[in-house]
Amino acid sequence: MSELDSFEGHLRDLYRRVLDGWNRASGTDFAAPFAEDGEVIGFDGSQTKGRTIIAEEMNGIFADHATGRYVGKVRSVRLLGPDAAVLRATAGVLPAEEQDLNPALNSIQTLVAERSEGRWRVVLYQNTPAQFHGRPDLVKSLTNELRQELHKNQ
Repeated sequence: MSELDSFEGHLRDLYRRVLDGWNRASGTDFAAPFAEDGEVIGFDGSQTKGRTIIAEEMNGIFADHATGRYVGKVRSVRLLGPDAAVLRATAGVLPAEEQDLNPALNSIQTLVAERSEGRWRVVLYQNTPAQFHGRPDLVKSLTNELRQELHKNQ
């Protein structure tokens, strides 16, 4: 396995673990892939720093809200240096008790990771609404693509 294949696999695994933690409604699992000083910028713009605080905040969200389930699609993975990389993805949410994705919850997700002591960790995870203002065709296209991803993974 080449260094390129190896880092890409690690980044995809980090992203999968973040989404899996969300989908299990476990703040602890969601935060586990983060560096000790990792950061989250949420869909609503909220900012949380530190793995322990991220876990606590997410556990609070999961306790108070029916959050639904993420489906994500990796768009690109890029090595920024020997120990830094960025993953870009799109994601949709299947709301709790719903049968279809809610296009208003589509997002563009960015995960920045660093390798320290041979281990990759998330240093930043940003979840930006994919509103595509004035371009409903892009919303529809992304939602359809994410629906295909959802059905592929069921």
